[in-house]
Amino acid sequence: MVNAPMNSNLDQTLTALADPTRRAILQRLAQGPARVTDLARPFSISLNSVSKHIRVLERAGMVRRRRAGREHLLSLDPSALDEAAAWIVAQRAYWTARLDALDSLLQAKDTSPATTHPEGGGAP
Repeated sequence: MVNAPMNSNLDQTLTALADPTRRAILQRLAQGPARVTDLARPFSISLNSVSKHIRVLERAGMVRRRRAGREHLLSLDPSALDEAAAWIVAQRAYWTARLDALDSLLQAKDTSPATTHPEGGGAP
């Protein structure tokens, strides 16, 4: 594999992205800032559960919170996604190169002349 160790920021980002509720929250925040209650409205889960999802996104650095009086406004911070995207691109490049090398090896083997064995002797 690629010699870049996973770091805790990337781990937190991938963990945050693993949940469909959190991905939906991020999609909504991509449209612009929103209050916690606005984010919770489309989900059939408690406000407390939505708040827990938001905390996971905040720990991953994907969501920023700003207080305006009693309201909490949340906004998307896509910089954590940049790190995850770079890791995915590196993995894709690594595995594409490996699979291309394997394909070349197999193609070369298919086009090489057949090895002949002594009559009646089978394999040496």
